[in-house]
Amino acid sequence: MKKQMKRSEEFFDTVFAEMHKELTSAKTSLDGIRASRSAFSVALSNDGPFACSGPFAADTPVVYKHALVNLGNGYSAQTGVFTAPLSGVYSLTVTVYAKFAPGTNAATCADLQVNGNVAASLSERRGQDDEDSASVVVAMKLKAGDTVAVSLLKGCSVCDDRGHYNTFTGFLLYATA
Repeated sequence: MKKQMKRSEEFFDTVFAEMHKELTSAKTSLDGIRASRSAFSVALSNDGPFACSGPFAADTPVVYKHALVNLGNGYSAQTGVFTAPLSGVYSLTVTVYAKFAPGTNAATCADLQVNGNVAASLSERRGQDDEDSASVVVAMKLKAGDTVAVSLLKGCSVCDDRGHYNTFTGFLLYATA
C-alpha cells in the first residue's frame, strides 16, 4: 500500500510539474500577444455644439481629445501624437471635415506626418457645396518609437461635434523585427 501511495505521489508530482510548465508557456505567449496589440481611434470632440478650428496663419498640430480606443496607450491626447510601440506595418487613416458659411473661400486640408515628415496629404478646397471633407488611408512600415501626427495646414479649418467627423485611426497589422 505504501509503495502504491509513493508511486501515485510521484506520478502526481510529475503531472503537476508538466502542467505548470505548460501554464507558464501559455502565459508567456499570451503576454507577447497582449504586448503586440496596438490600436487607436480618436476624434476631435465628444461633446458640445458644432465648432470649427482654423484657419490658422501657420500649419498647426491637430490634437484629438476624444479617444474612442487606445489599446497600448500609444496615442497621447495631450500632444496629438501616436508613438509606435513596436516595429511593424501599421494601417493609418485620417479624415478631415469642415462646414463653411455660403460664399466663403475656405478649405479643409491636413498632412499625415511621420517623424515630422509628410507621409500623406489630404484636402478638399471649396467643393460645390458648403461642406468639405477628405480622407486618406495608408499602410506604413514604422519603427518602434516613430511618431505619427496630423497637421492642419495653413489657411485650412476643421469642424466637429459629437458626430466625430474628424478622426485619426491607426493599428498594427503585423509586427516586424
